Amino acid sequence: MSHVSFSDIAIVSCGTLSLELNYLKKEGFLDAHSLYYTKPGLHQDIPELERQLVDRITKAKEKVSKIIVVYGGKFCYVNMDEPTRTMQKIIEEQGTGVVRIHATHCMDMLASEAEREKIAQEIAGGEKVWWMTPGWIKYREDVFKGWDKSVANENFPRHTGGAVVLDGIGYLDQYMAEKPEEFLEYADWMGIPMQPYPISLDRFKSLLSDQAEKLK
Repeated sequence: MSHVSFSDIAIVSCGTLSLELNYLKKEGFLDAHSLYYTKPGLHQDIPELERQLVDRITKAKEKVSKIIVVYGGKFCYVNMDEPTRTMQKIIEEQGTGVVRIHATHCMDMLASEAEREKIAQEIAGGEKVWWMTPGWIKYREDVFKGWDKSVANENFPRHTGGAVVLDGIGYLDQYMAEKPEEFLEYADWMGIPMQPYPISLDRFKSLLSDQAEKLK
C-alpha cells in the first residue's frame, strides 16, 4: 500500500474508533494534522451526534481546510424523525474539503461484508454473529447506555454464532488477561460467548487513504 500523507488533514471520528486511529498514529501511518472525537455510542442519541459532529468539524476547520469524517453512513446515523436526513447530507452541508470514509459502520471499516461472512463461516459455521470492535468493549457504558438485562436478552441471544470482536490492535487478549472477571461478566450480560478475531488494519488504512487522495 503506497503511503499517503495526512499532514494537512484533520480526522473527525466517532470515539468508538479512537483506539484504532490512535494506534495508526502511534505506528506512523496516520500523520494527521489533528484528531477530533465525538463521544462513543451517540448512534443512540441522534440530535447529540449531529451536534457534536458539526462542532468537531467546525473546530477542525479552524486549523485546516481538509477533513475526513470517520463515521458510517447507513447505520451510525438513523434519524427517525427526519428519515430523509442522512449522514451524507450532513457532510455535504459542511462545504468543500469535508469528505467521509466509505463504510456502513465501524465494523465495516475494519472488515468488509464479504470478509465478515468468511469469518462467520470460519468460526461460527455461518451462524448469525454480533460484530464488535475493541471500542465496544472499552466504551461499553456509552455504547450500550440505557440497556438493561431485558434489552440485552432481546438483542443478543438471536446471534447464535456469538459475539466476535474484530481486533486489529490486540486489545481483547490484553483485556482478557488483565480483567478476566470483567470480560466474563460482559459475556454473561450479553448471554452469548465473546471471542476476538485478529485482523489487519489494511482495510481501514485503505479507506482513509482513498479519502486523503480525494482531498489532494
